[in-house]
Amino acid sequence: MSNVINPVVYSISTILGLVFIGAIVALFIHDIIQKEHSILRNYPVIGRLRFLFELQGKYFRQYWFAGDREEQPFDRATRAWVYKNAKNKGGIIGFGSTYDLREPGASIFVNAAFPIQEEDQLPTPSLLIGEGYCQYPFEAKSIINISGMSYGAISAAAVRALSLGAAKAGCWLNTGEGGLSPYHKEGGCDVIMQIGTAKYGVRDENGNFSSARAKEVAQFVKAFEIKLSQGAKPGKGGLLLAPKVTPEVAAIRGIPVFQDSISPNRHHDIGSIEELLDKIAYIRDLTGRPVGVKSVIGGWHFINELCDAIHRRGLEYAPDFLTIDGGEGGSGAAPQTLMDYAGLPIAEALPRVVDTLIESDLKKRIRVIAAGKLVTSAHGAWALSIGADFVNTARGFMFALGCIQALRCHLNTCPTGITTHDPWLQRGLVVEQKYLRVANYAINVNKEIAMLAHSCGLKHAREFRREHVRIVQTPGKSAALNMLYPYPEVKR
Repeated sequence: MSNVINPVVYSISTILGLVFIGAIVALFIHDIIQKEHSILRNYPVIGRLRFLFELQGKYFRQYWFAGDREEQPFDRATRAWVYKNAKNKGGIIGFGSTYDLREPGASIFVNAAFPIQEEDQLPTPSLLIGEGYCQYPFEAKSIINISGMSYGAISAAAVRALSLGAAKAGCWLNTGEGGLSPYHKEGGCDVIMQIGTAKYGVRDENGNFSSARAKEVAQFVKAFEIKLSQGAKPGKGGLLLAPKVTPEVAAIRGIPVFQDSISPNRHHDIGSIEELLDKIAYIRDLTGRPVGVKSVIGGWHFINELCDAIHRRGLEYAPDFLTIDGGEGGSGAAPQTLMDYAGLPIAEALPRVVDTLIESDLKKRIRVIAAGKLVTSAHGAWALSIGADFVNTARGFMFALGCIQALRCHLNTCPTGITTHDPWLQRGLVVEQKYLRVANYAINVNKEIAMLAHSCGLKHAREFRREHVRIVQTPGKSAALNMLYPYPEVKR
């Protein structure tokens, strides 16, 4: 039998060998005569290794070469912290921290000599949004909440897991600009409906704002958020590439199937502070829900003029909340130039906005939500110390879902099933397991923010003030936040 099989195997091997050699020769000829790449013309075939290493290098670096605190946009230590809290395995370590307390910008919480004992600790109070100014004020219970990620940008499985997890943890889920999908409603969680520049989900056949659609959506959401800009791309609208515009995504958004979904860079019907306030009041009266604004801060004119206009027109025109997104935000697809260079980071934007609201005596009227790479409990406690009321994060919850920072969010090839509509890749995201990790992450972040508060001698997290945090200026020297950003006096 072997004498019969061996010649056949030999013949097949020979044919395959010749095919392989032929392919190499063809590739050699192609590379040496093509005119696009100098490397390939000079080093045919072997030059392709350079492109392979360039393409795959970013994936290998995060595992083999980058230190725990080196990688961007999120280092391994931060990702590992989220993973452990999402799996409910706790953030316990041994033998010391790798967090460099000499690095300028590092946060240090001022622990009390006599921290709060367990019997004296209080739960973090919830806050009402829109109380006294709308028909249905919204009671927000969680400090940490899920920032805007559109269905389309992320998968149905991811949205389902986020909705179920948010309901279990008691936090809200922001729809992102892609409209309200059935998957957002599945878990029965608190939903904030974002109105982006394309009006997806609340638009008519001509792309204009539809009052009828907004009233219909209002039955299922707790609040509306008018998005002026986001951290990934200030001055640029949302971008969803054609492969991700499936028939269902297209139907929810009201756009053609498998064509790039490109939102305008701003609302056509909101071109000034006055028009913004008009729109806020109109949507609030129409739906009975609180209405807020999301924006990246580029300078101080916008927030100053907003506060002046509110005092001129009346508190009923004020947004019920402001979501301040830092320029380091970035779960969505965006041009690298805007991602890298546009928009103030949250560390500079947040205190300036809060100070302006205090000076204008509007801080109690307008809730402040901080966003922009705030994924840990320390980030949340810092934001509360500055004056924020809540924290939004998108990428924190993506890590909780299993994101490995593959940097393919804008494509349709996410290996964890979070940002892809490929059924095979989506099967890796088991909703029944991942929603528990979403809930664990939110619950544990809230718990650790409270732990930091108790360490600082506070009964609950909403007692954080700027004097409870110091920021490293140079190695061995830090300054209290209330010295860097003194509390302003009310001028009105």
